[in-house]
Amino acid sequence: MINHSNENTLLDDANSYDVNRELMGAISSDFVKVADQLKEASYQIRKRGFSDYPVFVASRREIPVGQLLIAADEIENKWNYKASFVDEFIQRELIGSNSIDLWKENYKAPDEYCCLFVVHGDFAGFVYIPYPED
Repeated sequence: MINHSNENTLLDDANSYDVNRELMGAISSDFVKVADQLKEASYQIRKRGFSDYPVFVASRREIPVGQLLIAADEIENKWNYKASFVDEFIQRELIGSNSIDLWKENYKAPDEYCCLFVVHGDFAGFVYIPYPED
């Protein structure tokens, strides 16, 4: 699912064909390099009671959301990854108050999927990528 910050409403699933395939390819190939660290961070965020809804911000430029977890080029990755959770997106009004329940309903199982908030060019939205199986 996607939430564009300037609309504050949920749109179609970000994993649909409407999302630029080249962008999804770039994210997916980079994601494989950081997936284990993001999966562990997601587990720790939930285990320690910070949030049931971890979100990771993926961008190539500085974005003032989340705390830096993995910097670009840290492990041969091209994107920066920051740890956050739904509450920060609500506080910053990146998720509109009328969309919170729907966003949570559509949040995918965090042990199986990584919730990425991808910012690239004029695209900003939530993308769910399955963690690779061992």
